[in-house]
Amino acid sequence: MSEMRIWVDGHLVDPWAPAVSAVDHGITVGDGGFETAKIVRGVPFAVNRHLARLDRTLAGLGLPAPNHDLIRVGIEAVLGAGDEIAFGRLRWTVTGGRGPLASDRDDSPLTTIVTAASQDPPPAFGAVVTSPWVRNERSATAGLKTTSYAENVVALAEAKARGGMEALLANSRGELCEGTGSNVFVVHGDRISTPPLASGCLAGISRELVLEWGRAAGLSIVEEALPIQALASADEVFLTSSIKDVFPVSVLDGRALPHPGPITAQLAGIFAQRSAESSEP
Repeated sequence: MSEMRIWVDGHLVDPWAPAVSAVDHGITVGDGGFETAKIVRGVPFAVNRHLARLDRTLAGLGLPAPNHDLIRVGIEAVLGAGDEIAFGRLRWTVTGGRGPLASDRDDSPLTTIVTAASQDPPPAFGAVVTSPWVRNERSATAGLKTTSYAENVVALAEAKARGGMEALLANSRGELCEGTGSNVFVVHGDRISTPPLASGCLAGISRELVLEWGRAAGLSIVEEALPIQALASADEVFLTSSIKDVFPVSVLDGRALPHPGPITAQLAGIFAQRSAESSEP
């Protein structure tokens, strides 16, 4: 098991010791938000964009704005608590703090947690399956990165049981939405499409950068509603996430795909070049 470093409300703590109240609303009802950023050679990627998205999540939940300065203190603490992390995952979580054993809130201060751990880089490609479950694009938490992740846990476990490393979900309208921890792009000819935020998908940071950097390079990338069946005719499919960057799908529901196809390879190269230029794009 990789080393894990944990910081809670101003203090580094033993990863395996109690550090958060048993009645913290993040534990009892999943009342909180989180962000995950990639660490490369000890440096986290796109922290500013991740902090801005956390602001949107907590505002959507009706929680106070998070303290960015406090989170940055936690980031510095976990990254400096041991040897440099060559490749890993940085996560910060902000919850509603201590609360009653119900969905009501009290006036408890927010709980702020920052964690870091090394891990192996992702594989070069992987198999994906479509999930039997759907996203509710009209949910009160649609598009928010909340700590209520049980749906994703169930869908991902089902996908792995079927030989996939990720599950792709439709929304309640039958439109392609997202993965359990990724956004999805499909390629038909030279047209690159990804579901719009109105589909209920998360506004992924890597998704955002692919849109910006790909368009700046002259590629045709559109956000458009797509039926889930569009996957069956796609020439290429790739995922984006903060850990996987641009990730080629090699098999989709048993159908082999180029991995990477030419457009996916081009976008992966653009992403690698641009992200190497600055850790704060």
